[in-house]
Amino acid sequence: MDREVIDAMLPFMESHFGNPSAIHFYGRETRAAIEKARKTVAKYLNCSPGEIFFTSGGTEANNMAIRCAVKAYNLRHIITSPIEHHCVSHTTEALGKEGTVKLHYVHVDEQGRFDLAHLEELLTTIGERCLVSLMHANNEIGTMVDINAVGEIVKKHSGIFHCDTVQTVSHFAFDLQKTPVHFISAAGHKFHGPKGTGFIYIRHDVKIPPFIFGGAQERNMRAGTENVYGIIGLAKALEISYENLETTKTKIFELKSYMKQSLENNFPT
Repeated sequence: MDREVIDAMLPFMESHFGNPSAIHFYGRETRAAIEKARKTVAKYLNCSPGEIFFTSGGTEANNMAIRCAVKAYNLRHIITSPIEHHCVSHTTEALGKEGTVKLHYVHVDEQGRFDLAHLEELLTTIGERCLVSLMHANNEIGTMVDINAVGEIVKKHSGIFHCDTVQTVSHFAFDLQKTPVHFISAAGHKFHGPKGTGFIYIRHDVKIPPFIFGGAQERNMRAGTENVYGIIGLAKALEISYENLETTKTKIFELKSYMKQSLENNFPT
């Protein structure tokens, strides 16, 4: 973790011990810190704080989006790809095996790129509202999809679009006011934050049931006492990442160029 992230978390491990669901002073103190963190996340993604819900990581966020969307909208079809992260592929496969939905897979070329014409064909053929779950950047090969292009296709067919953005949040700019997506996900450890923390963006006009029951935390959407210091650390890490986005991007591209040139020099084709 970034040293600044650790420093931001320490007070909530050492002295700010209140349960954020409690109404006493110590609880209100930690509640205020969580809401400040929520506003920080929303600021950098250009969305409303009310559209951000903290989770235990990207896996939970993706499960929440897929399972809750299917339940809320009584969806019978999911369009996804054969190269999704396991937290998406195993979830959709489980729903398929249960008989809850029928799965459809977008064609993928030899470089790991989605065939968007095939996506449109699938949506047209299915002919009813369905969930489309396609990742923004692949976690193994790095291939990226145009999230706006996919979103516009899904929007044209009145579908629900979930995008696994765990690999790209904090590394690429997002403007969720303009991006036609219903759900995106993030994990703190992908940008030098604490492990076991994450969040899900749920667009304001999407209404889904809670993923975890038992309490009123996260505006009744995710029961359980909040991971206060994890949330504080995630928000600080995201802030650092976006404030240094261009500098980091330049460094990464320099490393990429160096590696590519080194491979070509040492392994001539």
